Amino acid sequence: MSKAAPLRLGVNVDHIATLRNARAGAAPDPVRAALLAIEAGADGITAHLREDRRHIRDSDMARLKAEISKPLNFEMAATDEMVGIALATKPHAVCLVPERRQELTTEGGLDVVGQHNALAPVIARFNDAGIRTSLFIAADPRQIEAAARLHAPVIEIHTGAWCDAITDGETAKAEAEWQRIVAGAALARSAGLEVHAGHGLDYATAETIAALPEIVELNIGYFMVGEALFVGLAETVRQMRAAMDRGRSKL
Repeated sequence: MSKAAPLRLGVNVDHIATLRNARAGAAPDPVRAALLAIEAGADGITAHLREDRRHIRDSDMARLKAEISKPLNFEMAATDEMVGIALATKPHAVCLVPERRQELTTEGGLDVVGQHNALAPVIARFNDAGIRTSLFIAADPRQIEAAARLHAPVIEIHTGAWCDAITDGETAKAEAEWQRIVAGAALARSAGLEVHAGHGLDYATAETIAALPEIVELNIGYFMVGEALFVGLAETVRQMRAAMDRGRSKL
C-alpha cells in the first residue's frame, strides 16, 4: 500500500459565535479563535453560515476570508442566497450540507441521490469559479456513487451516528456504523473522491478514524470548543493534533 496522505485538521469555529451571540455582542470573536487555532496547528478553518444566522454571521465569513492564512471551508446549504455569498467570498472550499431551521445541529447527510438535479448546477458553478465542493453525506454507497457522478471532488463522511452509538454504549450499532465508514471511505477513494470526515468526533474517535488511510481531513468543532473552556483552545488543538497523529502512526 502506498503511503497515506497527511491528515489535516479543520477547526470549526461556529460555537465560538454561538457563545458570542448569547449576549448579542462582539465577544468572543470567532475570527480571533480561528487565528489562535491556526497558530496552534490547525490546517484550516470551517464555518457554517446558516440561513437563520444563529451563530456565524456574514461579517464573520468576510473577515475569516480576509484575515486567516489557512484555507477557509464555507459550510452552507445549497440555496441561491448562500451560493451568491460563497461566490462573492471565494473561500478555498464549500461544504454543502442539509439544513433545517428547527434542528440543533446538522442531522444526517445530504441526500445527493434525491437532490441530484438541484445540486448539479451549484457544483458546476463552484467548479467553474475554482472553489472546491465537498458534499456532507452518510457513508452510503448510493450517496457516494451519486457524489462521484456529480463531479464533486470531495465528500465529507458524516460520523455522527458512529460517535453517538459509542457515547450511548451501543456497541453493536457502533461497530456496524464503523464498518459502514470503513467501506464508504474505500469506495469513495476508489471512485476518485477525496475523503474527509466529521461530526461528533472527540479525541478518541479522531484517533480511531485517523487510521483509515483514505481519509485526509477531519473537521471538528463542538467538542473542541467545549474542551477549550477547561484547557484553552490552543491546548485543545494541540491535543487533537496529537490524537490524530497517534492514529495515523498505526498505518
